[in-house]
Amino acid sequence: MPVSVTSTIALDGAIGHLVDVQADVSPGQAGLTMVGRCDVSLNQAHHRCQMAVHNTHLPWPTSKRVTILLSPADLPKRGTHFDLAIALAVLKADGRLPAAEVEGSVFIGELTLSGGLRSVPGVLPMTLAAARRGYRRVFVPEPQAHEAALVPDVEVLGVRSLGQVVAELEGGEVPEAPPVAPMSGSHLLSWRGQERLDEVDMVDVLGMADARFATEVAAAGGHHLLLSGPKGCGKTTLAERIPSILPDLTIDESIEVTALHSLAGALEEGDRLISRPPFSAPHHDASKASIVGGGSGRVRPGEVSRAHCGVLLLDEFPLLRTDVIDALRQPLESGEVTIARGDDAVTYPARGLVVFAANPCPCGDYRADPGGNRCSCREVQRQDYRRRVRGPITDRIDITRHLEPLRPHDARDRWATPESSAAVRERVSAARARQQERFAGRSWRLNGQAPGPALAQDWPLTAEAQAVVDDRMYDGKLSRRGAIRVHRMAWTVADLRGAAAPSVDDTRTALRLRTGEPLLSSALRRAAS
Repeated sequence: MPVSVTSTIALDGAIGHLVDVQADVSPGQAGLTMVGRCDVSLNQAHHRCQMAVHNTHLPWPTSKRVTILLSPADLPKRGTHFDLAIALAVLKADGRLPAAEVEGSVFIGELTLSGGLRSVPGVLPMTLAAARRGYRRVFVPEPQAHEAALVPDVEVLGVRSLGQVVAELEGGEVPEAPPVAPMSGSHLLSWRGQERLDEVDMVDVLGMADARFATEVAAAGGHHLLLSGPKGCGKTTLAERIPSILPDLTIDESIEVTALHSLAGALEEGDRLISRPPFSAPHHDASKASIVGGGSGRVRPGEVSRAHCGVLLLDEFPLLRTDVIDALRQPLESGEVTIARGDDAVTYPARGLVVFAANPCPCGDYRADPGGNRCSCREVQRQDYRRRVRGPITDRIDITRHLEPLRPHDARDRWATPESSAAVRERVSAARARQQERFAGRSWRLNGQAPGPALAQDWPLTAEAQAVVDDRMYDGKLSRRGAIRVHRMAWTVADLRGAAAPSVDDTRTALRLRTGEPLLSSALRRAAS
């Protein structure tokens, strides 16, 4: 028989690559050889496939030499979702399937020994990759048909067993099969905490005009934010409301975010395309693999990637593990995470807004005002605690704000009048629309993602505004990286005002946001107007 070919998808991070499963069944010494950079679970696939075919009451060519190649051979292949394509390729090579019906389809699914199908993670990005390569029919496990159907112009067939796939390809009557259990296990994550966030609103935040303006700038431009202050001053309250002032995701962003959730195994049956920015708030004792990505076996996206296009809140920032703090440098700087293992490297997007929250000391009661200071920590403890909030990681944080407990006169401040999330979201959406228009055709969408050289060349500050930034650099109070971030924030402040370009006052406001200095009342008035 000639060599037969079926098609499936290999995932490299969030990117799918088309894989041709080539099978040759010929006379010779009986045995099976499978090549093409397969991992351990894939090398065991022929055992699963052989028993699945046998228990589907179809013949497996046990008396012949079977050779299987997963092409391209130099592309690493991981996972069990290749099973269905391998079994069909062998059946086709042995003359048990009509060749014409297999062509033009992509097959995704893990086989059980009884011939049933099991759900696999990453069905959405696999279907997206198939559609981009021109395939218009995809076979997937039944519980994940809704997920694959999120991709337009693709016929999705949700099946329960190998027998149903063979019957569909032959045009015969599709037999009954036991239902496929939804994907479960330690990789199935719950994102239902998002429902609680739908009930919070910025109108609940009293006072804190300075901090609320800072969060508005952060949301509008995608700038990372550090909130510090004594316990109970409102850091977490404010941070949890940032998703409520973000606009809905665009179609492209929705597909990206939903695909990442699919890779994480976080989509459940019936879930639709994610349209709201995701929010994640992992515990401060979480490991580096859970925050940045990794894990044993398949490399899974971490919380920083699952919050792509949304908000990642890292509360109790100084209590994070040192290796986690160091690993966050790359996503804060480049907006993506690359996890390397030997010769392989996996890259996930991570362009979310990261919010750090920190107490001033281990007990959380330290205040600058001696009259209100109830701190029980020794000075050496405070210094060691604060040392963890300094260094290279903080140079990558755009905005720093220190909060104090609300005082009665703060609540009566006319510039601190509570606003609803809807009102703030309207300004943020308008500012983001200006950025998308300005950056049309570029690989970035927001000011916080714009490269420094591109800003300097195409969207420079005025000479007077640039002099304000240069003076801080010459004084050693601002690094070159910090100057680029001030440039980005100056544009965001201007976008919130609806201005065509940043003014000197906008640049000074951006500098104060960067250095943690209190904002001038004029900046708050401009924001309120």
